[in-house]
Order: sequence, then C-alpha cells, then structure tokens
Amino acid sequence: MYGEVHSPQYPQPYPPNLQKQWDLSVPEGFQISLTFTHLDIEASADCYYDSITVLYDEKLLGKFCGNENSADGRHPGYQPILSPGSRLTLLFQSDDYNPDRHQNVGFSAQYQAIDIDECSAPEPEDGSGPLCSQICLNTLGSYLCTCHHGYELRSDQRSCMLSCGGGVFDELEGHLLSPGYPNPSPHALSCQYIISVESGFSVSLNFSDKFHIESVDTEEGLQCPYHWLEVNIPDRNPMRLCGGTSPGLINTNSNTVRLDYRIDDQGQSHGWSLDYSTHRVKCPVPDKVVNGRVTPSLTEYFYRDHIYVRCDEGYKLMKDGQEIKGFSAMCQSNGQWHLPLPECHIIDCGEPESLLNGGLTFLSGVQNQYLSVVQYHCNEPFYSSYGGNNVTFTCEADRQWRANHQVILRPVCLPVCGRPTKQIENNFKRIVGGNDAPQDTIPWQALISVHSNRGGGMIIADHWILTAAHVVVANGQVQPPEAIRIYLGHTDVHQIIETGALTAIAVHVHHGYNNSDTFNYDNDIALIKLQDPVTFNASIMPLCLPAEGDTYETGMMGLVSGFGITDKGKKRFLTNKLKYVHVPLVLQERCSSSLKARPGTRTPILTDNMFCAGTPEGVNDNAKSAVFPVIVWPTDTE
Repeated sequence: MYGEVHSPQYPQPYPPNLQKQWDLSVPEGFQISLTFTHLDIEASADCYYDSITVLYDEKLLGKFCGNENSADGRHPGYQPILSPGSRLTLLFQSDDYNPDRHQNVGFSAQYQAIDIDECSAPEPEDGSGPLCSQICLNTLGSYLCTCHHGYELRSDQRSCMLSCGGGVFDELEGHLLSPGYPNPSPHALSCQYIISVESGFSVSLNFSDKFHIESVDTEEGLQCPYHWLEVNIPDRNPMRLCGGTSPGLINTNSNTVRLDYRIDDQGQSHGWSLDYSTHRVKCPVPDKVVNGRVTPSLTEYFYRDHIYVRCDEGYKLMKDGQEIKGFSAMCQSNGQWHLPLPECHIIDCGEPESLLNGGLTFLSGVQNQYLSVVQYHCNEPFYSSYGGNNVTFTCEADRQWRANHQVILRPVCLPVCGRPTKQIENNFKRIVGGNDAPQDTIPWQALISVHSNRGGGMIIADHWILTAAHVVVANGQVQPPEAIRIYLGHTDVHQIIETGALTAIAVHVHHGYNNSDTFNYDNDIALIKLQDPVTFNASIMPLCLPAEGDTYETGMMGLVSGFGITDKGKKRFLTNKLKYVHVPLVLQERCSSSLKARPGTRTPILTDNMFCAGTPEGVNDNAKSAVFPVIVWPTDTE
C-alpha cells in the first residue's frame, strides 16, 4: 500500500551506464500517488543522457532530470504524480559520461495507494449509462449502488425499481391490494407480500371480482410471460395468475403464503385486491379400527389434538407387520395425522406345550388364538393323568394357556402298571415245563443278554429294569452297562431280538449281595437304568411294585415267567418262547423243611428277605427249587 524508491547507491552518486526499472502495484480499486522527495540527475536537453521516466502501462506520465536549481533540466516539483490505475513503472538510465559524477546523487521518491473515487468518474462513452442509476457510494477500493426510499436494487446491482412489498402480515385476517389499484400498476414493478400466521391455522385468500393482469392467449391457453401474480405455498407448486377473471377463493391449507407481483417495463395491468382470513386446521375424523377403538371420540379434531388406539381384549396392536405396545397420533399443521392408524390382530398363545405320553385336542378355536380351548389327554390305557380327569386349557388375553383362569402346570401322564390288555386265566394245575405266554399277557417281561448269557427282568418304570443280581454279576464282578442288552415287547426270542436292544447306562446291585458259592441268594436283586425312556403300549408295560408294608398270604397265587430252561422228556433245553406258570405261596417253615429233606445235596440258603412259592410235587421247571426271589407277581392284586 506504500513504499520508497531510490536510485542505486543513493545518497552516493549513481554509477554510469545504468539501466534500472521498478514496477509498482497496489490492489485493484486504488491508484498510485508518487512524490519525489529529492532529485539530482545530470541535466540535459529533454533529459537525453541521464533521466528518471514515469510510465502507466505505455503512457508517459513524465521524464525528469536536473535539480530544482538547474535551468536546462526538468524537475517534477513536489506535487504528487497520480497513476490512472493501480500500476506504475519507473525507468532510470545514465550514460557513460558524467562530469559531475561525484556530485549527482540520483533520486528518492515515496509512493502510496490512493483510493479511486469511481462515483466521480464520468459516464462511460459506450452509452451504458452511469455506474449507479440513483445513488453511488464510494468505498475503499470499490463502490456500491443503492436506491432512494420506496425503491429497491435490481439483480444487476446498478439500477433501481419501485418497491411495493408490504412486509410480513401476521394478523389472523387482513386486506391486500396491488400498487395503484384499481388504476394501472406502475411499470418495472416487483412486489412481495408474505402472510405468516401461527401454526395450527390455515390461510384462505378471497380475491375481489375486479381482477386484471395482462396475459397472452396461446394455443396452449392463457400464459403470463410479462405480468403475473404468483401464489407460493410451501411444499406445493407455485400458482401463477393473470388474465381478467378473478380466481375467487383459494384455500391454501397452510399457515404461510407468499405473493409475488411482477410487472415489466411495458403493457398495462390494473392489478388486484384480496381479503385473507384464517381458520383452525382440522384433521379428518379417523376411521374405525376393527376389534379396537379410537379415543377420544370427537366430532372434530384440530391441530395438536391427540388420538389413541386400544384393541379389544384378546387383540394386539400391529403396525407395518410389527407388534407395538401402544399407539398415539397427533393432528399436524398440514391437516393430516402424523401416523396412519394401526390394526388390531387377534393374539395367539403359541403352541401349547406337548405332553409326554399324551396329546391334546382342540375343542374350539384355531391357530392357538384367543379363547381357543385345548384338552390334554394321556395315551390310555397305558398312561393315566395325575389327578384323574382330563384338563382343558384356554388361551387368555395375556397369552397364557390357563385352566379356570389359573396358570397351572400341564398334566403329567403316569404309566399304568400291571394291567395287561390280555389276561391269563389263573387256572392252577400241574403243567410240565410251563405254558407259552400269549402276546401282550406279560408285557413287563424283559429279556436280558449279558455276554450272550440270558436272564430275565421286569419293567418297573420307563428308565428302570428290575432283575436278579446274579444276572448282571459274573465271577464276583458287576458287568459294565455296555455289556448288557435289554429286549422288550415280544414273547418270541427271535422277534424280540429283531426289534433291537435298549442301551443300559448304569447297573446297581444290592450292596448286601454276595453269592460267591452260588448258593447264597440273599439280596439277589439289581436295577438296570436305561439310556432312553421306554414308551409303554400293549406289549410293553411296567409291573406294579408292592406298597411298603404289604404282606402276602399263604396260598396266594403268583405268576412265574421267563425265557429260561425247560424240560421235554428227559432233555433240558433253552426255550425261545416266553413261558409262565402259576404257583401258590407257601409257609416259610414248610419251605425250610422241604429244603432240609434233601440229604446229601447242597441247598440254597433261605433268609427273611425271601418268600417261598411252589407245589408239593416240585416238578415244575420254573418251581423246582420252590424258592424264588421277590420278583413274583401275585395274580389277585394290582
């Protein structure tokens, strides 16, 4: 913005044969003021030899030499030299001869940027007119155009036009009209009127009958190319009006409206007038919700009113395929509810829990929906419900299956024991080798295979087989579960094996069992636990265990069964058919006497853990010893 320029070696004399140039510049909108504070250059006619030249581009502003006292030199004086623009060039030259070399010291000059007053400049010669049509304001480095009161600056930032905007109208009602109405509107007119009232109100425009804005008739209809009134409503396309017919009443459904009135430099329009009014925004009365209700129930709903939807008992709120916990909607300023209504769908309780060894029946309803009723039942006659009667459950509004409005556990199906679907007649008579058992008459019978050796057992629960300890003990060792195979469901060995073996996972032998000499059958009892539960049917059913404290009377008939050894004539062989025989209970004393009546032979030890059954003849294969473990089933009890 300012600086100093001086000749080489100043204030010492300048050297000969010198050419030196300085290019000075300041920001646009400024000019350069150059003042020589000292000038002492060899004088000559027209400064021919030594000189300092001042140029603006290629225009010569001055060429100087000598000093203020020389007669043949040119001294610039102390008045500043002004550049026409923001640039200036200085050229200094000296020749090779200077008799006063030791005396001429050259020059020193100061320069600074001076603001250009564009507003004082004459009008351009191209006929474009003044910089500003009304008022020009000079600014530092530039200028601004502005307009007199009642006018506004056009987009070219130079010319002015009549301003007729009325500002913002925020009253709930009012009256507007074009400038000069009903007389013709001035030319070059640009008017803007904004009506903006509080949210929740809607503006209506009611134009008077006298309406005239210049228009052009075309094949496409009435056009408004030069004069128009444009109605701008948020979120809607502008509505451009012209012609000689009043638009009448326009309901904007908005609380804000902008009116733009434009007239060019030609033509004639008489303009328009209108009254505007407002009313509270209403939202439509919501539709009915099937199986639900909308609250509050009103005849009209206004801006910021809320509605709520609740479903009837047993139904749930659904929106966009998703269940929602609650729903409310608000009336917006645009007259629409901010959310669409949801639907009410019937609730469902989900699939009822399955019942092991039982099932359920739908008594009413579908798809586990509200008020559906199901009834559990056990797979009779092999299972019975704990507590007796079949239980019904209803799907209730809280999505729980309930019995009599109380959440209870689903029933339990307990196995029915000791009730085969087919009976064996209790017809005691002497039977050599026993009798073949008909299918499904002794459904608790188990065939046990331990290292290919056969044994018998009885089903007592869905995971448990009761057997004799000597069946699962060999050489004093309890056999591992993987060595044991259990077969159920048939009276024929070949068929029962074809059905496949059940897997044992544990073997429990009575801790008091010790039969190292094969004659001590005290505590000869064991339990085998199955890996998977057994499902009971006509061919597989548990045996009833006696209640604690039960006693058996002498003479009570029992049933002995098994796949054991039988006699045929003088031969003994392993039977492939399930055999059975009925035998009566006998007194312990008689049993003991029978065992002692065998001199010269070793007999089993009889203890209080045993009871005896058999016949005096003792010829039945399954009753020869007349001593049996406790797995004897009395036929006249359950």
